[in-house]
Amino acid sequence: MKKSLVFIAVLLVSSFFHSCEKEQTFNENFLIGKWRSGTEYYKYLPNSSAQREGYKKGGSWDESDDVYEDEAQPFDWRLQKSELRHIHIMEMGGVVPKSYTVTELTTATLRYIDDFGNSFFFIKVTD
Repeated sequence: MKKSLVFIAVLLVSSFFHSCEKEQTFNENFLIGKWRSGTEYYKYLPNSSAQREGYKKGGSWDESDDVYEDEAQPFDWRLQKSELRHIHIMEMGGVVPKSYTVTELTTATLRYIDDFGNSFFFIKVTD
């Protein structure tokens, strides 16, 4: 009986400390600019008024599909703590929301994972 009580106490204490862990926060200003991963590009615009409250504008394109920056697919984006959210705006009026967890964001590198565990790595591009 004592062993069971000790075990339960340990579980409660460990779950308390686990719930107190702080979510990592990333500097949104580091995200502003153009990022490349292979032939895929994302551009995050600063201080742009998007269709959604709290979001900014951006665009993505893939040069392997013969799509370039001037033809970029628009998206709205926001970064809250470690959650990066894209809402891709389709030509016919639909939207495709995507959420990522940022694991690294510096002035030169961006890493995040999606809800399926896929990892993405980008390097900042200077024009």
